[in-house]
Amino acid sequence: MTATTLTDRPLVRLSREDVRSFLQGLVTNDVTGPLPVWAGLLTAQGKALFDFLVWEDRDDLLIDCEADQADALIRRLALYRLRRPIVIARDESLAVHWSRDGDRGVPDPRLNALGRRWIAPADDAAQGWRAHRLALGVTEGVSELGSDKTLWLETNAAELNGVSFSKGCYVGQENTARMNWRHKVNRRLAVMRVQNDPGDAANVYYSDLGLAILRVPVERLASAKVPVDDGSFVCPDWLKAALSPPGEM
Repeated sequence: MTATTLTDRPLVRLSREDVRSFLQGLVTNDVTGPLPVWAGLLTAQGKALFDFLVWEDRDDLLIDCEADQADALIRRLALYRLRRPIVIARDESLAVHWSRDGDRGVPDPRLNALGRRWIAPADDAAQGWRAHRLALGVTEGVSELGSDKTLWLETNAAELNGVSFSKGCYVGQENTARMNWRHKVNRRLAVMRVQNDPGDAANVYYSDLGLAILRVPVERLASAKVPVDDGSFVCPDWLKAALSPPGEM
């Protein structure tokens, strides 16, 4: 059987009383409806601190997050818990699985082309997830998004189903909603094919893939559908649609 476990994606379980209501008031997406969804936990100014997928397991919620940030995320959620009898802890009995195709699991809620995802006990480590994800222009995690550096809509959250504009309040909602109403997303995260390390210009550089993540003015992205001097941007259809004026593609 093909190895499918994303070994760098642990699960954090939220259990006991009214966990959906608790998380609903904190994160960018609607967790009271069908799951999984991709969501962010933001600063009050609307900047990304953590991003993750939220799953349901009967009355509990499972947060599919990056390994290096799991403990920090647990501590952050615990700050908001106050006196509620909610347990927030890693669940080592289950793992996140991914397959580029097939019929197991469900499509990734960000983009169908990302493949399928499911929760089950661990098997061997999956191969090729990061390369596949970045080839589709999808960024995730603190190293790519930045922590308290990037506004949530600059992560392409609206285009990748990472925000609900109809749910109630959440941390960072005011600035996020204002940017959406005013169409003021002036910069976006983008994947760039590069030959050399861009240094401080990039959030992160993957030398093995020849790819870097940059926070780029939208004007530069819109004019860079062809190669530019320092590399070429990965510009999939979903990003082209976001950059194009209404009625154009």
